[in-house]
Amino acid sequence: MGNEHGIHTIDTGFVRQQFDAAYLVVDSGRAAFIDCGTNYAMPRMMAALDAAELTPGHVDWLILTHVHLDHAGGAGELMAQLPNAHLLVHPRGARHMIDPTQLWAGASAVYGESVMEETYGRLRPVPAGRVVEAEDEHVVHVGARPLRCIHTPGHARHHMAVYDRQSNTCFTGDTFGLSYRDLDTSRGPFIIPTTSPVQFEPEALHASIDRLLALNPEAMYLTHYGRVESVPRLAADLHEQIDAMVALAREADGHPDRHDRLRKALSGLYFQRARQHGWDRSQEALEALALDMDITLNTQGLEVWLDAQKRRAG
Repeated sequence: MGNEHGIHTIDTGFVRQQFDAAYLVVDSGRAAFIDCGTNYAMPRMMAALDAAELTPGHVDWLILTHVHLDHAGGAGELMAQLPNAHLLVHPRGARHMIDPTQLWAGASAVYGESVMEETYGRLRPVPAGRVVEAEDEHVVHVGARPLRCIHTPGHARHHMAVYDRQSNTCFTGDTFGLSYRDLDTSRGPFIIPTTSPVQFEPEALHASIDRLLALNPEAMYLTHYGRVESVPRLAADLHEQIDAMVALAREADGHPDRHDRLRKALSGLYFQRARQHGWDRSQEALEALALDMDITLNTQGLEVWLDAQKRRAG
């Protein structure tokens, strides 16, 4: 768990090691968590406080970049252990934290109840009086340190990033893509965009990436996974790939095997780019590093977007 500028990276243990991060930001003896993983991450969140020589009572905020369950599934359980904290979330996400029934039902329809229990644990509601809605540019303080919420749609309409002026870094949730440390090479981090099966919007995602880049941050803290530098290069990589992914989706559209065709094309795109980046292992090895799941999710996200485009046009 790193600690730079009072920022502690917490591996939530979701899926595998170094796949899913939450963060603890500490200033002047006060603290905020940014994202929290699932219920099963709670011991790790508490251990991060212990390591920072703080107690649950020192935490003023749990800030959620968005309410997808790998980021926010444990929010209710964590808030129950933080006596003084408020939960800060995009206005579109607040109701799902107060009453997670719809979140649970939607995910259960895809994965099944038993898989949901095993993967995430039951979702615990957060009392409405402890939930604060963050409008765009909303600022909260951790000790003397301002944290600014910036609405960043594209991956999801209820997504926001958090800008920390003191460290000149952003906590980007899923807006600034996925960058696993296993894929680092001598050229630095490798990155791919992440869509979501419900609300992927490429133009909005392009704009959100540019909005974060305009802050000239020194680094980004990604949920998947950790701190990355070389921000302008990574932003350019994301823009190129979003356009390439949209083009591949349009090419696959109309074919009866659209899903399989698009999934194969995306896997090839990421493998080609990884090879250009100096990654010297096989395409199978690339998919084995949890990218198998990410490629499937990106395929689903692009398909939902294609179908939404058709509905609007029709």
